[in-house]
Amino acid sequence: MRLSRYFLPVLKETPSEAQIVSHRLMLRAGMIKQSSAGIYSWLPLGFKVLRKLENIVHEEQQRAGHMPMLMPTIQSADLWRESGRYDAFGAEMLRIKDRHDRDLLFTPTAEELITDIFRAHVGSYKDLPLTMYQIQWKFRDEIRPRFGVMRGREFYMKDGYNFDLTKEDALHAYNRHLVSYLRTYERMGLKAIPMRADSGAMGGDNTHEFLVLAETGESEVFYDNAVTELSFGDREIDYDDVAQCAGVMDEFTNLYARTDETHDAALFEAVPEERRRVARGIEVGQIFYFGTKYSEAMGATVQGPDGKVVPVHMGSHGIGVSRLMGAIIEASHDDKGIIWPEGVTPFHCGIVNLRQGDVEADAACLALYEGLKALGLDPLYDDRKEGAGSKFATMDLIGLPWRITVGPRGLKNGVVELTSRRTGESEELPPEEAIKRVAEIYAAI
Repeated sequence: MRLSRYFLPVLKETPSEAQIVSHRLMLRAGMIKQSSAGIYSWLPLGFKVLRKLENIVHEEQQRAGHMPMLMPTIQSADLWRESGRYDAFGAEMLRIKDRHDRDLLFTPTAEELITDIFRAHVGSYKDLPLTMYQIQWKFRDEIRPRFGVMRGREFYMKDGYNFDLTKEDALHAYNRHLVSYLRTYERMGLKAIPMRADSGAMGGDNTHEFLVLAETGESEVFYDNAVTELSFGDREIDYDDVAQCAGVMDEFTNLYARTDETHDAALFEAVPEERRRVARGIEVGQIFYFGTKYSEAMGATVQGPDGKVVPVHMGSHGIGVSRLMGAIIEASHDDKGIIWPEGVTPFHCGIVNLRQGDVEADAACLALYEGLKALGLDPLYDDRKEGAGSKFATMDLIGLPWRITVGPRGLKNGVVELTSRRTGESEELPPEEAIKRVAEIYAAI
C-alpha cells in the first residue's frame, strides 16, 4: 500500500479524553474514532490489526477442533428468562422492544442462545463432545466506559461453548481451551498468565482468567516469575490427548499467580523470594466450566449410553479480540508510539523514501515495494512529499516492526538502511538483501 493513497488520519496532539497509553496511541495513529461513549469506528489501520487478531483466534480455535459459527447480536428475552438471568444480569444489559412490543436484548454473551440451538438439534451422547464458537460484536452498557477499546460498551469478542456428557469430559474441554488460549496469546507476542478467578454471573466453580502484564492493568497481580518463562515455541499439542492437556494446565497453574482479589498471602510466602513478583495485569480472556447450570434450566439433555436422559455438562470460553489490541499496545510501546509484534503488525515493513521525486530513489523504493509483495509480504510505502522527520515520526507512531529507509547517499553506495522498531538498531544492506532479511524474519514466525 502506498501511504499517499491510504486513509491514515494521524494526529500530532493527544486528544484530551485519552487517559491511557493505548487509547492515546490508537487515536493518534488514526486507528479508531469515537462515535459515542464507549463506541468506536474502526478506521483502516485499526481494522487491519483487528482482522489479524481475529484470524489468529480462528486458526487456534480450529486447530483445537472447535467449529466456527455465527449467532445474531439481538436475542429474545424469553431465553434469558428461562435461564433465570434476564433480571439478574443488571443494568449492563441493553434491553429493547421491537414494533410488536416483544422484549429483546443486545447480546452481552450467548450461553442461552447456544443452549437453545443445542437442545433443538442434539439428543444423543453419540453427538458429543461438541464445541462451537463465534467471533461477534457484543454490548454491555458500562456505567463509566473509558480507556478506549479497553473498556468500551461495544466490543468484538470470541465466545466458545462446549457440550459434554460427563464432568470429566467437560474438564478436558476446559484444559483444551486453556492450552489453545496460551498458544493464541503467544502468537500475538503476548505473555498471558492464567489465574484462578471469580465466575461472577456466569456461574460454576472452575474459571481462569488470562492477564497480560502492563503498568496500566486494572488488577494487581502476585505471581511466581517462573510462569513468565514458560513457552510453547514449536511444542506440538495433541488436543485429543487428555493427559497432555491436563499436563499443560498443571504446568502453568501450579506456579503461583493470583490477582489482588484472590491473593492468599500465606501461599505467596511459599514462593522463593527471588521469584516473587508484583505487577499490574490486563484481563484478555476467561474460561469457565459451569456444569449443568444452563442445561438443567433450559432442558438441554441427551440420552446416555445406558438409555437414561441426562443434562449435558457445559463450559464457555471468551477472548476479548478488540480489547486485545489495547492490551498489546499497553505492553509494547515507547514514547514515540506503538511497537507491533511481528505476528499482528498491520504492515510487515515500512519503506521511507527520503527524496521523493528523485528518479533513482523512486525507482529503488518501487523495486523494494514490488519485491516484498512478490514474496507475499504487505509493505507500506511512504511516498508522500513530506520531510524525513515527518515520515520517521509517522512510522514510529504506527509501530511497524521493520523500516527500510532509502536515500540518494545510500544508493550511491548500493545500500539501504534496515531498522528495527523495537531496538532502534540499523543495518546497511543492498536492497535485495534487505528484502531477503525481512522475508526471513516473517518466515520464522
